[in-house]
Amino acid sequence: MTAMEQAVDRLAAAALTGKPCRPVRDLITDVADAYEVQRRLNANRTAPVAGRKIGLTSPAVQRQLGVDQPDFGVLFADMEVKGTAPVQQLLQPKVEAEIAFVLAADLTGDLDLGTVRAAVEYAVPALEIVDSRIANWDITITDTVADNASSGLYALGADRLPLSAFEPVETTMRMYADGRIVSEGNGAACLGDPLNALLWLARTARDVGDPLRAGQVILSGALGPMVPVSPGLTVRAEISGLGTVAVTFDDEAS
Repeated sequence: MTAMEQAVDRLAAAALTGKPCRPVRDLITDVADAYEVQRRLNANRTAPVAGRKIGLTSPAVQRQLGVDQPDFGVLFADMEVKGTAPVQQLLQPKVEAEIAFVLAADLTGDLDLGTVRAAVEYAVPALEIVDSRIANWDITITDTVADNASSGLYALGADRLPLSAFEPVETTMRMYADGRIVSEGNGAACLGDPLNALLWLARTARDVGDPLRAGQVILSGALGPMVPVSPGLTVRAEISGLGTVAVTFDDEAS
């Protein structure tokens, strides 16, 4: 087996068995190879593609991992949860509050902030439940990219607003765990503006030949620090000007 095939097998085995694996950075050394591992793993998913997620939008996290740009993963339809999240399907879950953009148009051709703003049908508050197949979250940029940008599950709120009704960069976020504030942040924490993150992803997806499409859900990246979760915990996020979203981590959920 090639080193890339070994990386694919290592991550696939972790997902199948529920037992985190050691990092894959000993097998792949650059981001391009990591995205190829991601692509091969995702090719085995049977659920339809629902959209994309943007990661590493925090400058502090970028510095920690020694990178100067975000990364992305693929969202599948079976990753969305409503009300409860099945903890037993996850290995090492953490949760973060984000803005989700739902697109009304494909994002191809020349792209700028005006183009991506016009392509957004509406935004909703979101919780991303990140997860890592790699033991103890011992990750570098190549590890997380290969692992579908540490994707797990996501939940969307009921509030839907067009961008004419609020400015993502001006939002503030508070996230509560069982009623206790555990994370705070704002729109500027996400690449200076969540729309900057959307523009970066739109250009990157276009350039790799897999552009963002109408109807897809795009998770912006975290508005504040992520926090670990445990069975029975209820997490609720309030995003000013947009609304709320909540999920309970239920180890009996299916």
